[in-house]
Amino acid sequence: MHRHNVGFMAMDVIAEMHDFGPVQKKFSGWVQEGRIGNTKVLLLKPATFMNESGRSVGEAMRFYKLELDALTVFHDELDLAPFKVKVKQGGGTAGHNGLRSIDKHLGADFRRVRIGIGHPGHKHRVTGHVLGNYAKAEQDDLVAMLGAIAAEAEWLARGDDPRFMSDVALRLQG
Repeated sequence: MHRHNVGFMAMDVIAEMHDFGPVQKKFSGWVQEGRIGNTKVLLLKPATFMNESGRSVGEAMRFYKLELDALTVFHDELDLAPFKVKVKQGGGTAGHNGLRSIDKHLGADFRRVRIGIGHPGHKHRVTGHVLGNYAKAEQDDLVAMLGAIAAEAEWLARGDDPRFMSDVALRLQG
């Protein structure tokens, strides 16, 4: 899988580790329902083009009558070192078409789990880097990071972003 799909990869591992239900086609995407700790969670992977993902997310948010503070978006982040994970509330889109679409449809004040993919160094190499596959040498780090995100997801579900980031980082140090 390529770097642009790392957010979907994280959701797949969360769904597997926390025994989510089967995938259903809804809201112009793929949905899985489950619990992380005591919190009911809906994972949505929009099946639209990246630049239309806000339409899919908006459909689900309206159906469940959710406010923006209930939304957490997992996405690849060029401006973070590979395999670093940071959480932030609101902010810009940094050229990410999926974030731009969600911002356009719902507003900017949603929580983002930023998954570092690193910058290739030159602007003209960004598209190839983002759409490129992870290298064989990166597979162990990728698996470790995705496992850490899923293992510590309960802190996200509880709204404890600092603890989530800290515990993910601690798992990745070993």
